[in-house]
Amino acid sequence: MWSKIYNKSLSTALLIIMPLFLQSCTTINPATGQRDFTPFMSPAKELSIGKEAHPGILQQNGGTYKDEKVNQYVNNLGQRLVANSELKDYPFTFTVLDTPLVNAFALPGGYVYVTRGILSMVNSESALASVVGHEIGHVTARHSAKRYNNQMLAGLGAAVLGVASGDSAVANSLNQGAQVYLMSYSRNQEYQSDELGVRYSSRAGYDPYAAADMLSSLDADHKLQLILADRAGEPVQSDFFSTHPNTQDRVTRAFSAASQTQIPQNSRNRNQSVFYNTIDGMMWGDDPKQGVIKGREFVHPVMKLKFTAPENYVLQNSAEAVLAKGTGAAEGSVVIFSGASMKDMTIREYGRKIWEAYEIKKPMEGVQDIKVNDMNAVTGYATTTINNVNYIARLVAIQHSGENAYQFLMLTPQSKYESLSASLQRMSYSFDKISQTEADQIKGRKLRIVTVQSNDTIESIANIMAFEDYKVERFVALNGLKEGQKLTNGQRLKIIVMEQ
Repeated sequence: MWSKIYNKSLSTALLIIMPLFLQSCTTINPATGQRDFTPFMSPAKELSIGKEAHPGILQQNGGTYKDEKVNQYVNNLGQRLVANSELKDYPFTFTVLDTPLVNAFALPGGYVYVTRGILSMVNSESALASVVGHEIGHVTARHSAKRYNNQMLAGLGAAVLGVASGDSAVANSLNQGAQVYLMSYSRNQEYQSDELGVRYSSRAGYDPYAAADMLSSLDADHKLQLILADRAGEPVQSDFFSTHPNTQDRVTRAFSAASQTQIPQNSRNRNQSVFYNTIDGMMWGDDPKQGVIKGREFVHPVMKLKFTAPENYVLQNSAEAVLAKGTGAAEGSVVIFSGASMKDMTIREYGRKIWEAYEIKKPMEGVQDIKVNDMNAVTGYATTTINNVNYIARLVAIQHSGENAYQFLMLTPQSKYESLSASLQRMSYSFDKISQTEADQIKGRKLRIVTVQSNDTIESIANIMAFEDYKVERFVALNGLKEGQKLTNGQRLKIIVMEQ
């Protein structure tokens, strides 16, 4: 009884104090004109968070793209936009990441990133300004600080009511509701950042209408990637749209924001020529030094290995691992491929070490020594539960050469294991070494700029593209065109060719 009285008094006191606390910590944000309440994250903390996270971002995304011309160009454009923002004296850092993933994002403290993947999809300097300006908008509007602050407040408010009711379930349910609210608020933040990006790009002399065109181009490319992955029509997020929710309404809003600048359409040069001169020759797709995906096959010329994923699996390469995601009948199945040193270990000891590193709670069962193309290997499995779904986790670890070992961790829904296990086994047994001659033949792709001649068509130029399928569709998406569109003599366009 005494406890209930104490809890009620505490919750009442907190409910009285909190509004006063909110009011005392509120300031006006010069970028948004709205009141900022961020007592849990100061500007100094934002700087600290960005600086601390920056090395990890580089490590996870292939590092900085090693082309000084491209990096300097993006930095100069970014600083020009910053000079036209409300934080013109803020220490922004702009980085081009060496990854083919199509993405752009910002960390607290002014750390802004664009990938070479998204640079390949941009069709003018004004379009790039809309992307970079959007990310600057996240920083000037202090969206990261607000999200963090709202999470803290949601937890605090739920805790207060949980104390008052004496029921922790109330607090838990309110926290879940707060997460739903924060997800919807993130979409509003995206709208706001689009508007700020248009503001900064128009102030800096760029064409503000490029923002809506850029969003449309990214959406068209996303739909093409779903077709290439045999997932047409599925509501799957691309790398860009997983962090930047997309709707047709967002494109419309971006166009409306451009109209509100009262700058007439087509009145500003989008500086396409300068941008194209900068990216001409830029690497496209996987860097051969990090391994190359060719359809369902992964080949690594430095590590001298290859394997083939089963049908209905899509490969995605990163600096740390290769991911194979199941689609269609294999939906929900995931394979993680990576490697490490097995110095002073047997392949069994290595397998056990890797199993522990993945933190699978149950010990491996059915451990067997096997051979994979004359290489020593070990396999084992266990049942596990992930998000209330039962999975079979199977590890296949293979001694490649000397101290180098690689492994497949296969996570398959238990309900699909019987139908998928044979194809996953074939994948692990497809792992093999490649010769130096084979390695030397693996070439990357580059982006090149071509000029349209009088008799050129979309089909004739697309035929040059270094792909075996969907040449026209890839070319159209790359250049923000429409199929059947007539080309203009002297028009400059992007194509993808094999590296010589």
